[in-house]
Amino acid sequence: MSSNLPKVAWIGLGIMGSPMSENLVEAGYQVTGYTLEQDKIDRLVAAGGKGAASIAEAVRDADVVITMVPASPQVEAIAYGPDGILENARQGALLIDMSSITPQTSVDLASSAKEKGIRVLDAPVSGGEAGAIEAVLSIMVGGEQSDFDAAKPLLDALGKTIVLCGPHGSGQTVKAANQLIVAVNIQACAEAVVFLEKSGVDLAAALDVLNGGLAGSTVLTRKKDNFLKRDFTPGFRIDLHHKDMGIVTDAARNVGAALPVGGVVAQLVASLRAQGDGGLDHSALLRSVERLSGSQV
Repeated sequence: MSSNLPKVAWIGLGIMGSPMSENLVEAGYQVTGYTLEQDKIDRLVAAGGKGAASIAEAVRDADVVITMVPASPQVEAIAYGPDGILENARQGALLIDMSSITPQTSVDLASSAKEKGIRVLDAPVSGGEAGAIEAVLSIMVGGEQSDFDAAKPLLDALGKTIVLCGPHGSGQTVKAANQLIVAVNIQACAEAVVFLEKSGVDLAAALDVLNGGLAGSTVLTRKKDNFLKRDFTPGFRIDLHHKDMGIVTDAARNVGAALPVGGVVAQLVASLRAQGDGGLDHSALLRSVERLSGSQV
């Protein structure tokens, strides 16, 4: 293990955080993890990382603190307060928040951290569980160029496309746009699947040929099997996409951008959640189209 690599604290070991932190361990980083579930800390330890009993313990000696939690309230809960990151990380540490939250939360966090001498990047990701496991995530970053340059080698161990998009909050804005495109794309694929099946076409053959042309997409490549097998084991839950559609519709309203199709898909995601499907993968938008088309789901 190279001793000149920065020491990393990782807060949040969920569907994304666990494989991402393990990729850092594999790349030679010393990673100390903390999350609410002990079994997930144990998983990191088994992979060669260390466990901590609290946020304070995890971040105390860290050069870099990485957070990967579900939404703005969780980021605020782990960052602020006497037991939070800002009170317990050392001066000069770099906090990289990889959660998907509102751009304003990121701006506020960077401002509060600056007062403590802590540098911040917002660095949300796209690519889902598979992208996290394979270390091929797209990482959209907001913050200072110098902090981005310092973080780049570490981010290279987690993703493939890593881009500084602008000042604090910019990464979150680009992530919101990403989630808009993904949701609309899944919805279009779901509608095509129901249309094809009701027409009696061989679905697997149809999706193969569609994916080879202009209708092809990373969404269709990644989610084709979910559609074919009706396997909605969560790689990215409807609950989280519902949160993200709220972020993008709110942010778009604030800047005066109309999202007519995005608004409709946001409502379809919300309705799926209201029907009890919030814990399923976002490819379960197919279930919504099936219900609307008269199928018993």
